[in-house]
Amino acid sequence: MNKLKSAVMYECSTKIKAIGLFYLIEYLIVALIFAIVAIFTNGKDTGSNILEISTVIFVSVIGVLGYKEDFKALIQNGYTRKYIFTATVCMFIFMCASMALIDTVIGNTIHYFNNNYFTLYGILYGYDNPFLNWLWLTVFYLSFCSLFYLAVLIINKVGKRASLFISIVLGGVIVIIIALFRFVFSSETVHNIAEFSMKAMGFMPDGTKNVLFPVISFLIAGAALEIASYTIIRRTELK
Repeated sequence: MNKLKSAVMYECSTKIKAIGLFYLIEYLIVALIFAIVAIFTNGKDTGSNILEISTVIFVSVIGVLGYKEDFKALIQNGYTRKYIFTATVCMFIFMCASMALIDTVIGNTIHYFNNNYFTLYGILYGYDNPFLNWLWLTVFYLSFCSLFYLAVLIINKVGKRASLFISIVLGGVIVIIIALFRFVFSSETVHNIAEFSMKAMGFMPDGTKNVLFPVISFLIAGAALEIASYTIIRRTELK
């Protein structure tokens, strides 16, 4: 247990500095953009919205580096793959929850003082519940961490050429699915699938919104991705 705790502490501590640098650089740039746009628009525009997209890109990159860098360091120090995977998942949760909290506080604060600024969550669900805002962002970020973590595990396992082939096949599958929706499925089937998808994202047929549904949806997606990642990392070797 002490070894697992050490792995978790290592994973989390190595990300704190990266998170700090990310926000320092991001908000220096944002402040400069806000100042320039405010001067030329007399404060009528912010020049930037939905800064959470930058966080999505950041956590996706960390999802990749969470394997490449940390796996190598931990495996060389005698940690088992089970411990490494558990520590990585704990790091993802810590990082995504922390960054979701920062984005929720800053995003809602900016919106409070300037209604021309909009957050990702606010556009979809409004600004009435900061807690649900934080929870939604946390699982949203986690799903991207999990997706890119799985992707890099697959690339390392099967190699770049096979990964390229898999990408082409997936692209073909997407095209086929689009064609099925366009030319094969009945309008009722398409409507039912669309309605289910909207419900999964919290948009109910009666016009109300249920934020817990997308939270559950992202949790299920993230859990499925992490289970797939664990099945791969159990037998993977660093290349």
